[in-house]
Amino acid sequence: MCAVTDDLPIPDANAADSQPDKQPSRWQRAAAVMSRAAAAPFNAADYLYRTGQANRHFTLPILNGAFGDQLAERHDRRAIQMSFRRHAADVAVASLNLQPTPEGRPRSTVVFLHGLMGDEVIWQAGSPDGWRYGPRLQQDTGAICLYLRYNTGLHISENGQQFHALLTELLATFPQVIGDLTLVGHSMGGLVARSAGYYAARQAAAGSASNASSEVSGWLPHLRNVFLIGVPNDGSFLEQNSHFTSVVLRKINLRPTRFISGLIDKRSNGIKDLRHAILVDEDWQDPHANDLFPPRTLVPPLPGVRYHVLVGSLLKSANSALHDYFGDGLVGAGSALGRVFGDPALPPEQQISTRVFPKLHHGTLLSNPEVYQYLRNQVAGDK
Repeated sequence: MCAVTDDLPIPDANAADSQPDKQPSRWQRAAAVMSRAAAAPFNAADYLYRTGQANRHFTLPILNGAFGDQLAERHDRRAIQMSFRRHAADVAVASLNLQPTPEGRPRSTVVFLHGLMGDEVIWQAGSPDGWRYGPRLQQDTGAICLYLRYNTGLHISENGQQFHALLTELLATFPQVIGDLTLVGHSMGGLVARSAGYYAARQAAAGSASNASSEVSGWLPHLRNVFLIGVPNDGSFLEQNSHFTSVVLRKINLRPTRFISGLIDKRSNGIKDLRHAILVDEDWQDPHANDLFPPRTLVPPLPGVRYHVLVGSLLKSANSALHDYFGDGLVGAGSALGRVFGDPALPPEQQISTRVFPKLHHGTLLSNPEVYQYLRNQVAGDK
């Protein structure tokens, strides 16, 4: 029979804490793993919520990019109306309250145009350094920076005509303020800028032919620079593949393939126009618009305007077929360079500058120091 003695050591509940080198037990490790696993769904939900809140401004532009033409046709309140933007709100031209320099001279003005499913925020925030091109350019050069928002689901030519009308109103409202005008377009935004120039030039030519005053095209004489950043000037290989897939599935003519083809064909008119960079009404209205090789109106560079064709490349080298086809991942380099800008028949005084930025994808073209420095130098050089 064992005697119980009082001099035996009493177990210390805090002994584990007093021994820092002691490893947690197998049960403690299992409990910790189970605790983390239980908390994972809540942490993920919290992350998704915070990410969604931070990027909720993209929800409406994405909806409009996918189905904006249908929203506009139904006069849905979610259909974006083209407008300049300030403080996350539409601003009427008259309410911009633009002012000349302190000496009363006109100011250089830069208008930024976003791409498919984008909005004005892509020009303003989200860079690792904080500000993006717009605010930095305004601070560095003193230029007036304006940001356009538009329904990217509409035909590019429809947006081009609306943009032409908006610039016309801008010049008519602030004739003593707007000096040299620069347009900066990313992706589809560059095509909208080119379309607007086409319609402005056509209207100016019609006014000149009829000996009428051409005030409606008053912004063209102010236009000095057009920056085309990652713009599919000869069309998007992604949309070309989508169209081809839809055609093939329709030709197979089975119920499942017809159904899938019908779903693909629900994409917006703006997306469809990207197939061959359709810039004028007559091309998408043509009976052969859905052919594999549809008619396409030539839209040449505007005379007296400097075009800056800025191309991104996922690769280090710009001398390969992969570079030409895939380019920045969304826009092929061959398309971004654009046959119309390399046409040897262009007049010798036409100014076309081309820059390829290696190891940049479609999105990082909007937040790269070298791209910004090029933009800044060109705008500052016009002052």
